[in-house]
Amino acid sequence: MNNQNKEKMGVKFATLIGIIIFLMIPLMLIKDLIDERSQMQQQVQREIAKSSSDEQRLIGPFLYIEFEREVELKNETKVIKDKAFVLPETLKIHSKLDTFEKYRSIYKATLYRSINTISGEFSIAHLHALRAEQVISASLVFGIEDIRGIGLDSILKVSGQEVDILPGSLLNSIQEGVHAPISVSQLANETLTFSADLHLQGMTRLSLSPLGSETHLSMSANWPHPSFEGEYLPLSSEISDESFTARWQASYFSTNMQSIFTNCVMRSQCQMLYSRTMGVALVDPVDHYLKSHRAINYALLVILLVMASFFLLELVRSEPIHPVQYGFVGLALAIFYLLLISLSEHLGFGAAYLISTLSATGLLGWYVTGILKSLKLGLYFSAGLIMLYSLLYSMLGAEDYALLMGSLMCFMVLSLVMILTRKVNWYGHARSQQSATEATTNIKNQSPAT
Repeated sequence: MNNQNKEKMGVKFATLIGIIIFLMIPLMLIKDLIDERSQMQQQVQREIAKSSSDEQRLIGPFLYIEFEREVELKNETKVIKDKAFVLPETLKIHSKLDTFEKYRSIYKATLYRSINTISGEFSIAHLHALRAEQVISASLVFGIEDIRGIGLDSILKVSGQEVDILPGSLLNSIQEGVHAPISVSQLANETLTFSADLHLQGMTRLSLSPLGSETHLSMSANWPHPSFEGEYLPLSSEISDESFTARWQASYFSTNMQSIFTNCVMRSQCQMLYSRTMGVALVDPVDHYLKSHRAINYALLVILLVMASFFLLELVRSEPIHPVQYGFVGLALAIFYLLLISLSEHLGFGAAYLISTLSATGLLGWYVTGILKSLKLGLYFSAGLIMLYSLLYSMLGAEDYALLMGSLMCFMVLSLVMILTRKVNWYGHARSQQSATEATTNIKNQSPAT
């Protein structure tokens, strides 16, 4: 009899393992659906960027001067055209971002309108060697990643005087931007000051190249989840539940910007110039697709815990639970994630999670009550499942501590299960029947012969 009970328990355990493996199929399909919907949102964001404005990167300002000079070629003097570039001595930028959302169907993209207050000066004493008749043109140039985002109310001043902003960067290596012609007479000064209110609209990211010998950048936005990007981290930053502020500083000692800029405009080697930036990405690290993806990563743990609870109840109460009933319980747990992703697209993740949790726990509590014929056990089961989903929800919203919280939860749950089952008689009926048989045998052996 002992061996028969061992075989029954082994068959039941193997059946449960098979059910859990089978439940991985709908979970994988739901996970693929989450990935598909997330990719669809990214595609919509790209489409909105094509019809509006994309990520913005600001390069400048810098002086672009075209001039003529004489060269000796084979005992002959020729006049050729040349160009010179001057980077700012000091560059101060303050960017204020105001975010908003655009929707296409149920998908959205985060955009911003920025007011970039820019000021500084050029040291141009070395240009005095150029005679006025040699200079063909002089322009103050800004390189802008997506020129469609520039606002019509942008203002640019040189030496305190407002100048016209014209389209084009005048360079092949920096294809998009604006420039402002300046008078040749202004190059006779020791310094050339400038200021600008540059209005830019973009999506997700704003970065700036630190062209100045000394560059100061400050940035603020009504966005609580900044991701500071580029090759320079901010010197200081403050992040609240609704906004952030940050401040950067760089010098030509740390940027080597003169050499990098020259390689770009003279040799069209601009990769380092484009990467050597400071800025921010306005990301939502816990959007409803990412949260749903995180939640389904814990699906196996949830199913294992629920199945283990059922198995323990079956052992303790000595009432068999059919594998089909295990399967229905597992499918209800899987459908929870399908409800979660579908509802979150319309109601937001928090409301969707609450409705999905109440629906799943209510259904399973009612089902368990019917299986075990005990309202008390059904209520206990529902309460435990609500606690489990509550712990899971707290992990999904954590940006920095999700892994730590998940590891601690797994350890605590395993510890609790081990504590509760440390005195369980895993051979149950087998040992009871063996004890009864041994007791009967002893009584027979001790009875007197008739």
